Formats: sequence, C-alpha cells, structure tokens
Amino acid sequence: MDKDRPLFGIALMLGFCALAPLADALAKLLGPHMGVGQLVTLRFAFQAVILVPFAIATRRPMRMDRTIALLVTLRTLLHIAGIATVFVSLLYLPLAEAIAIAYVMPFILLLMGHYILGEEVGWRRLAACAVGFVGTLLVIQPAFDTVGAPALLPLAVAFIFAAFMLVTRRIAAQTDPIGMQAVSALIALAILVPAMALLPGTPALAWTPPSPTGWTLIAAMGAAGTLAHLLMTWSLRYAPASTLAPMQYLEIPMATLIGWALFSDLPGPLAALGIAITIASGLYVVMRERASHRARPPTPPSAPQAAPPAG
Repeated sequence: MDKDRPLFGIALMLGFCALAPLADALAKLLGPHMGVGQLVTLRFAFQAVILVPFAIATRRPMRMDRTIALLVTLRTLLHIAGIATVFVSLLYLPLAEAIAIAYVMPFILLLMGHYILGEEVGWRRLAACAVGFVGTLLVIQPAFDTVGAPALLPLAVAFIFAAFMLVTRRIAAQTDPIGMQAVSALIALAILVPAMALLPGTPALAWTPPSPTGWTLIAAMGAAGTLAHLLMTWSLRYAPASTLAPMQYLEIPMATLIGWALFSDLPGPLAALGIAITIASGLYVVMRERASHRARPPTPPSAPQAAPPAG
C-alpha cells in the first residue's frame, strides 16, 4: 500500500513547506510592479496551464453535478479573495510575519467546526486556540505599530481560508482534488478576465505589461504555488494526515529563511515569541486531534487543514 511509505510522504510535505512560502515571496517581489487583480489573474492562468492538461492526460474527472459545481464556484470565489488579500498583505508585511499571522486559520477552522458544524471540541483544544490567538496578537502588535491597519490583513486571510476549508470539506468526498483545482482555475479566469477587461480604469484591475524578468517571476510563482499543493495532495497517498499535519508548521521557519534571504527581513523579539507560541499551540491542537481520532473508525484521507493555500 502507498501508506507504507511514510518517509516519502514526509519528503513531499517538506517540498510543500518550501514551495508555498517561495510562491508568496515571488508575489511579494511582483506586488509593487503590478495591480493585485493582474497578479491574481496570472496566478490562476498558470494554474490552469499546468493542471488542465494534466487532469485531461490523467483522465481526472472534471464534470460535476449542479450542487457540487455551485459549491466549487463558491470555493473559487473564496480562493480568489484569499489570494488577493495575501498579495495585498505582502505589500506591507514581512513574509514570515504575514504567514505566521495567517496560521491562526486552524484555530478559526476548529471553532467554526464546533459552532457551525456542531463538531465536538474539548476544553483543551479550546484553551490551545486561546493561547494561539495570544501568540498571533504578539506577532500583530509590532507589525501594527509599523504599518497600521494592514497588519490585520492576514487575519482576514485566515477567516477567508477557514471558510474555504469548510467548503472544501463539504465537497472533498465527491470530487477529485486535481480535477477540482483544474476546474477552479478555469472558473477563476472566467471571473477575473472579464473583470480586468471591463474595469481597466480601476487601479487594482489595471494591466501593466510585465518585463521579461517579470514574466519569469510570474511563471515561477504560478508553478511554485501549483506544485506546492500537488505535493501536499500526493503526500497523503504515502503517509497519514495525522503524521503530515504537524509538519506544515515548518512553513513558518521556511518563510523566515526565505524572507531573510530575499528581503533581509527577520522577526523582532516580540514577533518571534508570538510565532513560537502560535506554532506550539497549533501543534498541540494537531496532537489532540490525532488522539481524539484514534478510537474512531477509519475515514478516507483528506488534505491537512493547517496551511493557508500558497499564493
């Protein structure tokens, strides 16, 4: 069985942890030179270029009934909003701090599951959520002092992607993940391209011809973001989600390393403490989730729910 190769699954997840913040870093490099609408449109264009031929060549199912198609469209709208908010936040915040703040998303998702879906959540996980929020506030505080209200944008990212994950949970069993991402890319382009064409005077939707270097960075961003999530999907064929979920928090130190290498950014002492608290709380929640599922009947594997999708 594929699940008998956990080390290979872990290696694939490590690839995700490296590529996801790299895609965000490339978006941060591109952000000052083009509008967010153009950047998001090109991000989904490269996703379509990569995934649609791949889905067709591997005969992935891309047809959906009406209800699933509507939910995939809602998921795509949330994906567009989330990625756009990520890109805007990266105009103001260091890479590691933006990603660390967005990692409040697993806590929000846990609370949404409890209060909206009626999922059972024990007091220990609720306490860990509270501690994780405190850690996030420690990251936000120095960023807020520096840039003001834009420091709160990663919190908006967290709420958007928590809703995104709830919709994904609803349709995961009825869709192929690669086929769904291919269809989502086409839906996103069907929304974004007309918006760019009809509202060219809007600064966020204006088109700026990229330079040759810009096109190279755009292609790298699209490829890195798409491949990151393919690696996450494939990792689940070889290792259980309970093994892989804690590893996703490696994305934060990877983002710190990439941010230092490309932008000479390092978190200050207070932000570093907040990042450490957020990671520790998130890992505790993951371990409690794993413990609570040990006695339950096995369920089909699903994607780890910790990481916000890469730009």
